[in-house]
Amino acid sequence: MRTMLLSGVALTLLTLPVAAQQTGEPGFDWFAAGEASIAERLALQPITGKAKNVILFTADGNGIGTNYAIRLFAGQQKGGLGDDFVLPYETFPNMALVKTYSANGQTPDSAPTATAMNTGMKTKNDLINVDDTVAVGDCAGRTGHELKPFAEIVSEMGKSVGVISTARITHATPAAVYARTVNRDWEDNSALPEGCDQKDIAAQLVDQMKAGVIDIAMGGGRAHFLPESVTDDEGKTGKRTDGRNLVEELEEAGAQYAWDENGFQALTANGNAPVLGLFEASHMKYEHDRTGEPSLAEMTEKAITALSANEQGFYLNVEAGRVDHANHDGNLFRVLTDGVAFADAIQKAMEMTNPEETLIIVTADHEHAISFNGYCGRGTSITGLCMAVNEEGIKRLDEPELAADGKPYTVAGYLNGAGSVLVEQADKSFAGSRPDLTEEEATDPDYVQQALVPMSSETHSGEDVAVFARGPWAHLFSGVIEQNVIFHVMNHAVTAE
Repeated sequence: MRTMLLSGVALTLLTLPVAAQQTGEPGFDWFAAGEASIAERLALQPITGKAKNVILFTADGNGIGTNYAIRLFAGQQKGGLGDDFVLPYETFPNMALVKTYSANGQTPDSAPTATAMNTGMKTKNDLINVDDTVAVGDCAGRTGHELKPFAEIVSEMGKSVGVISTARITHATPAAVYARTVNRDWEDNSALPEGCDQKDIAAQLVDQMKAGVIDIAMGGGRAHFLPESVTDDEGKTGKRTDGRNLVEELEEAGAQYAWDENGFQALTANGNAPVLGLFEASHMKYEHDRTGEPSLAEMTEKAITALSANEQGFYLNVEAGRVDHANHDGNLFRVLTDGVAFADAIQKAMEMTNPEETLIIVTADHEHAISFNGYCGRGTSITGLCMAVNEEGIKRLDEPELAADGKPYTVAGYLNGAGSVLVEQADKSFAGSRPDLTEEEATDPDYVQQALVPMSSETHSGEDVAVFARGPWAHLFSGVIEQNVIFHVMNHAVTAE
């Protein structure tokens, strides 16, 4: 289906009341708060009508531990102690734990996890929307083993489809909305092996937009759409070696295109034209560093406004892709600022949609090797040093806890990564000790958390993530589920009688 960018969407806000408050003073009535919470839950009733719209939010790498850190950071940024803060999606009445392993990996990458959510099938690491009988990189072997994504299913029902990411729009999670590939790294044709007849991911997106399956696509990754002979508006060269300028191809087909914030703001109704926004040559900027490009919340608002013009409804997939990248870098501050931007986008979607007709799902594809340390007092900065518990009051003392080596330590760290305290020696062995660390150093936005196992990039972990949901059939999320069940809840919601 095609869409137009229109204004005037009716706003309906309905969230589950929450008894939690800022509990920073002694004497808070925990008993009364607990009773109020029970009353709220007793009043809940499942919504069993057919879902007109589905919005799937994924913060890449935002497992339960990372989400905990985002909660504290968001609350502390607002002047509270942090742990009693409630993120917008934590008000949703339904949730479950999600097993994230892939068909061949105890620890997954984002290709099979996104495949599970978009097709209802688990597959191997590095495969996108291809079943697990195919070997990674086997072009010929994929024929007959491609999986049908949710976007194509709902498009055939007459619904519109949008995909948004702060990563490259050709990166694994957004690509699973529209593409099929035996290697997630084949984002443009220059990566394809000789003799492979599979189209690259960027070319597949253009095909899906021309076919009317994808109506809106916004994110980074501009270089994968431009030939290497072309320099873009920000002075970056393209990567394609086939001479194709996919941006021009779409514009010639009537699409609207934006590459910066000004162009984004200027997007207007234009018949049934699809919309392509490519705001960086590679990934979009971290929220902390963002200039000249829209925020995740702004892109979400623009997409919902446009997609809502379709009376048949829509499917929107929104990824906060750079939460994952900052975790890989061991830079907790940018994990958390992008995590708050993710929460802001969800809040915007909550304000713009009616729970009676829109199923909103918030989850992650996997977790990271993040850990939390020590007996820290309440109000300890989640990015800072672990401060001592106040035995006479509520808020933490200004005294850092010390480890057995006599040095302070941060609340959060990583089991592996670039911040490893073990450093390679001239003889190729590793040795080292923890540095003395101040609160000022630990809370610097560029600080890389201490880690143990030395690696150039911190890794994913295979532990469970959470899924939060509100709207039609959200009550189907409960207990511990396989990740591919998320697709099946979405599919049931849009087809329920």
